[in-house]
Amino acid sequence: MTVTNNAPRHGYRFAQQRLGLFEAIYGASDEDVLVMQSNLAVTCEKLGKHELALQMKRDVYSGYLKLKGKENKNTIIAANNYAHSLVEPWVRRFEEARSLMRKTMPSAGRVLGESHEITLKMRYYYTVALYKDPDATLDDLREAVTTLEETERTARRVLGGAHPTTEGIEEELQDARAKLRARETPSPGVA
Repeated sequence: MTVTNNAPRHGYRFAQQRLGLFEAIYGASDEDVLVMQSNLAVTCEKLGKHELALQMKRDVYSGYLKLKGKENKNTIIAANNYAHSLVEPWVRRFEEARSLMRKTMPSAGRVLGESHEITLKMRYYYTVALYKDPDATLDDLREAVTTLEETERTARRVLGGAHPTTEGIEEELQDARAKLRARETPSPGVA
Protein backbone atom coordinates (compact mmCIF):
# COMPACT_ATOMS: atom_id res chain seq x y z
CA MET A 1 0.00 0.00 0.00
CA THR A 2 1.38 3.38 -1.01
CA VAL A 3 0.69 6.42 1.13
CA THR A 4 0.49 9.72 -0.70
CA ASN A 5 0.60 13.27 0.65
CA ASN A 6 -3.10 13.71 -0.08
CA ALA A 7 -4.07 10.55 1.84
CA PRO A 8 -6.48 11.19 4.71
CA ARG A 9 -5.13 11.24 8.25
CA HIS A 10 -5.82 7.84 9.78
CA GLY A 11 -6.83 8.76 13.29
CA TYR A 12 -8.68 7.00 16.02
CA ARG A 13 -12.14 7.39 14.48
CA PHE A 14 -10.86 5.92 11.19
CA ALA A 15 -9.33 2.97 13.02
CA GLN A 16 -12.58 2.37 14.92
CA GLN A 17 -14.55 2.48 11.64
CA ARG A 18 -12.18 -0.03 10.02
CA LEU A 19 -12.50 -2.38 12.99
CA GLY A 20 -16.28 -2.08 12.86
CA LEU A 21 -16.24 -2.81 9.13
CA PHE A 22 -14.02 -5.84 9.68
CA GLU A 23 -16.43 -7.08 12.35
CA ALA A 24 -19.44 -6.59 10.07
CA ILE A 25 -17.90 -8.19 6.97
CA TYR A 26 -15.99 -11.05 8.50
CA GLY A 27 -18.08 -11.69 11.59
CA ALA A 28 -15.20 -11.04 13.94
CA SER A 29 -16.01 -11.54 17.58
CA ASP A 30 -15.68 -8.77 20.15
CA GLU A 31 -12.50 -10.41 21.36
CA ASP A 32 -11.05 -10.52 17.82
CA VAL A 33 -11.74 -6.80 17.50
CA LEU A 34 -9.96 -6.14 20.82
CA VAL A 35 -6.94 -8.13 19.64
CA MET A 36 -6.82 -6.14 16.40
CA GLN A 37 -7.27 -2.89 18.27
CA SER A 38 -4.42 -3.81 20.59
CA ASN A 39 -2.16 -4.57 17.63
CA LEU A 40 -3.14 -1.29 16.01
CA ALA A 41 -2.29 0.54 19.26
CA VAL A 42 1.23 -0.92 19.17
CA THR A 43 1.59 0.20 15.56
CA CYS A 44 0.43 3.72 16.45
CA GLU A 45 2.94 3.81 19.30
CA LYS A 46 5.77 2.81 16.97
CA LEU A 47 4.71 5.59 14.61
CA GLY A 48 4.94 8.13 17.41
CA LYS A 49 1.16 8.53 17.79
CA HIS A 50 1.39 8.10 21.56
CA GLU A 51 -1.89 9.74 22.61
CA LEU A 52 -3.79 7.73 20.01
CA ALA A 53 -2.07 4.53 21.15
CA LEU A 54 -2.84 5.35 24.79
CA GLN A 55 -6.52 5.94 24.01
CA MET A 56 -6.70 2.64 22.14
CA LYS A 57 -4.97 0.72 24.95
CA ARG A 58 -7.40 2.23 27.45
CA ASP A 59 -10.30 1.15 25.23
CA VAL A 60 -8.88 -2.36 24.88
CA TYR A 61 -8.55 -2.65 28.66
CA SER A 62 -12.10 -1.34 29.15
CA GLY A 63 -13.37 -3.71 26.46
CA TYR A 64 -11.80 -6.76 28.09
CA LEU A 65 -13.03 -5.62 31.50
CA LYS A 66 -16.61 -5.52 30.19
CA LEU A 67 -16.27 -8.69 28.10
CA LYS A 68 -14.29 -10.95 30.44
CA GLY A 69 -14.20 -9.28 33.87
CA LYS A 70 -11.24 -8.32 36.03
CA GLU A 71 -10.15 -11.88 36.89
CA ASN A 72 -9.22 -12.76 33.29
CA LYS A 73 -5.75 -13.19 31.79
CA ASN A 74 -6.50 -11.03 28.74
CA THR A 75 -7.94 -8.25 30.91
CA ILE A 76 -4.82 -8.34 33.06
CA ILE A 77 -2.52 -8.24 30.02
CA ALA A 78 -4.50 -5.28 28.61
CA ALA A 79 -4.18 -3.47 31.96
CA ASN A 80 -0.45 -4.15 31.95
CA ASN A 81 -0.09 -2.79 28.41
CA TYR A 82 -2.07 0.31 29.32
CA ALA A 83 -0.03 0.89 32.50
CA HIS A 84 3.21 0.54 30.54
CA SER A 85 2.11 3.34 28.23
CA LEU A 86 1.05 5.53 31.16
CA VAL A 87 4.57 5.52 32.65
CA GLU A 88 6.42 6.12 29.38
CA PRO A 89 8.43 9.38 29.27
CA TRP A 90 6.17 10.94 26.63
CA VAL A 91 3.01 10.32 28.72
CA ARG A 92 3.99 10.35 32.42
CA ARG A 93 0.52 9.91 33.92
CA PHE A 94 1.84 8.49 37.16
CA GLU A 95 -1.24 8.83 39.36
CA GLU A 96 -3.41 7.10 36.77
CA ALA A 97 -0.85 4.30 36.43
CA ARG A 98 -0.65 3.81 40.22
CA SER A 99 -4.43 3.70 40.52
CA LEU A 100 -4.73 1.17 37.70
CA MET A 101 -1.96 -1.04 39.12
CA ARG A 102 -3.39 -0.95 42.65
CA LYS A 103 -6.67 -2.25 41.23
CA THR A 104 -5.21 -4.91 38.93
CA MET A 105 -2.08 -6.27 40.67
CA PRO A 106 -4.12 -8.36 43.15
CA SER A 107 -6.04 -9.98 40.26
CA ALA A 108 -2.78 -10.67 38.43
CA GLY A 109 -1.39 -12.42 41.50
CA ARG A 110 -4.51 -14.57 41.86
CA VAL A 111 -5.02 -15.38 38.18
CA LEU A 112 -1.47 -15.63 36.87
CA GLY A 113 0.51 -16.20 40.06
CA GLU A 114 2.85 -13.95 41.99
CA SER A 115 5.87 -15.10 39.95
CA HIS A 116 4.35 -14.73 36.47
CA GLU A 117 6.18 -12.31 34.18
CA ILE A 118 3.10 -10.12 33.71
CA THR A 119 2.62 -9.85 37.48
CA LEU A 120 6.30 -8.89 37.83
CA LYS A 121 5.95 -6.27 35.09
CA MET A 122 2.91 -4.80 36.81
CA ARG A 123 4.89 -4.36 40.02
CA TYR A 124 7.72 -2.89 37.96
CA TYR A 125 5.43 -0.30 36.30
CA TYR A 126 3.80 0.49 39.63
CA THR A 127 7.18 1.32 41.17
CA VAL A 128 8.15 3.46 38.18
CA ALA A 129 4.91 5.40 38.69
CA LEU A 130 5.85 5.81 42.36
CA TYR A 131 9.45 6.96 42.21
CA LYS A 132 9.54 8.86 38.91
CA ASP A 133 6.65 11.08 39.90
CA PRO A 134 8.05 14.57 40.59
CA ASP A 135 5.69 14.74 43.59
CA ALA A 136 6.91 11.44 45.08
CA THR A 137 7.17 11.49 48.85
CA LEU A 138 9.95 9.88 50.85
CA ASP A 139 7.52 7.06 51.69
CA ASP A 140 6.77 6.60 47.96
CA LEU A 141 10.49 6.28 47.25
CA ARG A 142 10.96 3.77 50.07
CA GLU A 143 7.98 1.72 48.86
CA ALA A 144 9.37 1.75 45.32
CA VAL A 145 12.81 0.53 46.45
CA THR A 146 11.36 -2.19 48.70
CA THR A 147 8.97 -3.41 46.00
CA LEU A 148 11.69 -3.36 43.34
CA GLU A 149 14.06 -5.32 45.59
CA GLU A 150 11.42 -8.02 46.12
CA THR A 151 10.44 -8.02 42.44
CA GLU A 152 14.07 -8.20 41.29
CA ARG A 153 14.74 -11.26 43.49
CA THR A 154 11.67 -13.02 42.12
CA ALA A 155 12.44 -12.07 38.51
CA ARG A 156 16.03 -13.27 38.85
CA ARG A 157 14.86 -16.61 40.29
CA VAL A 158 12.03 -17.14 37.77
CA LEU A 159 13.27 -15.47 34.59
CA GLY A 160 17.04 -15.42 35.09
CA GLY A 161 19.46 -12.53 35.37
CA ALA A 162 19.88 -12.02 31.61
CA HIS A 163 16.13 -11.72 30.89
CA PRO A 164 15.15 -8.24 29.62
CA THR A 165 12.47 -7.85 32.29
CA THR A 166 14.95 -8.68 35.05
CA GLU A 167 17.50 -6.28 33.57
CA GLY A 168 14.88 -3.52 33.36
CA ILE A 169 13.88 -4.07 36.98
CA GLU A 170 17.55 -3.93 38.04
CA GLU A 171 18.07 -0.63 36.22
CA GLU A 172 14.97 0.91 37.81
CA LEU A 173 16.11 -0.38 41.22
CA GLN A 174 19.47 1.37 40.84
CA ASP A 175 17.73 4.61 39.82
CA ALA A 176 15.18 4.38 42.63
CA ARG A 177 17.91 3.71 45.22
CA ALA A 178 19.90 6.71 43.96
CA LYS A 179 16.82 8.95 44.15
CA LEU A 180 16.06 7.70 47.67
CA ARG A 181 19.67 8.25 48.82
CA ALA A 182 19.63 11.78 47.41
CA ARG A 183 16.41 12.59 49.30
CA GLU A 184 17.56 10.99 52.57
CA THR A 185 21.02 12.57 52.56
CA PRO A 186 20.98 16.20 53.68
CA SER A 187 22.77 18.67 51.45
CA PRO A 188 26.15 19.95 52.74
CA GLY A 189 25.74 23.04 54.89
CA VAL A 190 22.13 22.22 55.79
CA ALA A 191 21.62 21.62 59.50
